[in-house]
Amino acid sequence: MPPVSEIELSRRDYRRKQQLKSVVTSLVSTIVLAIIVVTGLKMSPGWPRVKQTFFSPEYFVKSLPKTIDGLWLNLQVLVVAVIGVAIFATLIALVRTSKNPVMFPLRVLAALYTTVMRGIPMIVVLYLIGFGIPGLGLFGRINPAILGTIAVIMGYSAYVAEVLRAGFNDVHPSQRASARSLGLTAGQTTRMIVIPQALRKVAPALMNDFISMQKDVGLISVLGAVDAVRAAQIEVASSYNFTPYVVASLLFILMSVPFILLNDWYTARLRKRELSGGTV
Repeated sequence: MPPVSEIELSRRDYRRKQQLKSVVTSLVSTIVLAIIVVTGLKMSPGWPRVKQTFFSPEYFVKSLPKTIDGLWLNLQVLVVAVIGVAIFATLIALVRTSKNPVMFPLRVLAALYTTVMRGIPMIVVLYLIGFGIPGLGLFGRINPAILGTIAVIMGYSAYVAEVLRAGFNDVHPSQRASARSLGLTAGQTTRMIVIPQALRKVAPALMNDFISMQKDVGLISVLGAVDAVRAAQIEVASSYNFTPYVVASLLFILMSVPFILLNDWYTARLRKRELSGGTV
C-alpha cells in the first residue's frame, strides 16, 4: 500500500476539524434553543395548569398500560394494511402502465380510482367504509378494526400506486428491450427487470407513505375500534386530564422513529451512489 502524502494528510486533518466544528456548533445551537423554549414555557402565565393537564406523571403512568394495549391493535392493522396496499397498489400501477388495448377499460377505472381516492380526506374514507358497508346489511356485524383496515388499504393504495407508476415509467425503455431480446416474456421482464429497478428509485417515497400510514392507522378509533387513540380518549373522559393523549403521541413517535431513520439513511445512500456515478 503506497504511503499517504502530506497533502492528503493535511486534507484529512482539515476535514476532521471541520466535522468537529460542525458538531460543536450543532450542539451549542441545540442547547441554546432548548434553553429559550424552556424559559419561554416557564414564563408563560398558564404553564403550571398546562403542565398539570398535559404532562401529569400520575396520569402518564396510569394510562400507559391501556394505551400500549391499544397500540397492539394499531400494529396489527398496520401490518395487514401494508401487505394489502403493496398488493393492491402494485396491481393498479401495472394496469395503468399497461399498453395492451384490452386493458383500456381497466386503465380508465384505475385512473378514476386514484384520482377520486387521492381527493378524499382519509377520515372521510373511514366514515364511508366504516358506516357504508355495515349499512348494506350483507355481512352482518363487522369488527370496526377490519373496516378501518379496508379503508386504510383503499386510501393509501391510490397514493402508493401513483408512486409505483412513476417508478415503472422511469425505467428506461432500453431495459425492457434488452430483456425481451434475451428471450424474457413481458411478464418476466416486468417482474425481474422493471419492478426491482422501479422500487429502488421510489423507495424513499414509499417509506414516507409508510410513515404516514403509521399515523393514520390511529384514525380507526373514529369507527369505535379500541386502539391507542381510543384508549387514550377513554382515559381522558374518565379523568378530564389530557396526558393520555401525550402518551399515545409518544408511542406513535417511538413506532415511527426507526423507519424515519431508515428512510433518511437510505435516501442518503442513494444520493451518494448517484453522486459517485453508481447505478441506482
